[in-house]
Amino acid sequence: MGAGLIESELRAAVLEHMGGGPHDGVAVLNRTTAALIAAIALLANGRPVLAIAAAGGNAHAAAGRGCALARVPLINMDMNGPWRERLEVDRPALVIVTTVTSKLEVMRDAEIRAVTTSARAAGAIALLDDAYGARLRPVLHAGSLSLQLDAPLAVTNCDKAGLSGPRCGILAGRSDLVNAVLTQASEWGMEARAPVLAGALRALQNYTSLDLLRESAEGLALCSAVAALFDAGSVIHTDLGPLVPEEVVLREVLRRAGMDARQAPIAPCEATAAVAVVMLRDHGILTTNTHGQPGANVALRLKPTRDALAIAGGVEGVVAALSHAMDEISSALPSPPKISALLGIDIPDL
Repeated sequence: MGAGLIESELRAAVLEHMGGGPHDGVAVLNRTTAALIAAIALLANGRPVLAIAAAGGNAHAAAGRGCALARVPLINMDMNGPWRERLEVDRPALVIVTTVTSKLEVMRDAEIRAVTTSARAAGAIALLDDAYGARLRPVLHAGSLSLQLDAPLAVTNCDKAGLSGPRCGILAGRSDLVNAVLTQASEWGMEARAPVLAGALRALQNYTSLDLLRESAEGLALCSAVAALFDAGSVIHTDLGPLVPEEVVLREVLRRAGMDARQAPIAPCEATAAVAVVMLRDHGILTTNTHGQPGANVALRLKPTRDALAIAGGVEGVVAALSHAMDEISSALPSPPKISALLGIDIPDL
């Protein structure tokens, strides 16, 4: 009943945000992952799912989980792979297009349209996983809105790239497909409830491209400052902030401890997790390394959201927090129980 009061308002806000038309449908699910899994279960039709990401990237881990639940193979490749041949040989019923990856590799409009057009010609449904891309592509790369790229379905996330939350997945596109995916998701308890719908509506109404432009500017400033802590060229500069590969973090922690790689008592993913725990515990800085889902990228990603950088003490405060966290872990390396206590796992003694 409550959801019905904002249904038309929410639909208008979503279609404006994603470039839809009067005949398109809209649904909100409890996560973007829910939309991907429900779509795979409904649309795979017993055939392999082809997932295509920006060059150098991968589909979200949900694609693999959805295919496992649907008991169909996942063919996962980037734009440099032989995706046209796989369309012809494997004849997928569903093609998932990851327009912007978790590492913020970006597909251009021409690449996206090449995939969606080829998918349609092969009789497949293209679903844009536009979690970041629905805003990042148009605002920072002069790209088209999601539903203007010839895909019948697109989903974005309500708490990424300029949107303030709540966390949910916003699905839009061809009405019959949207309604079918929503029905499948609702059978599994994946639909968003009325309070989340209200939050999503307000987030969309309050959003402006200036929010994302500010996040990007702060992220780029953070890139340069964070890069100074590591070997030259080892920090990846993305549109929304620095990405420090897990191997780079471990190498720096070992350097500060006066140890070489052969003496490392922890793996690279444990190094980023431990550093992130200290940053959260001592400085209140939240990262996906402490709160991401299983299967998430384990690199250290520092992407400021609205007002977050100021709360953390600005660029200088975040850099100081990261340096302090690496010092803490480097001093704890000779004593594996200290690392174990941080991570909640057993680390064998040296």
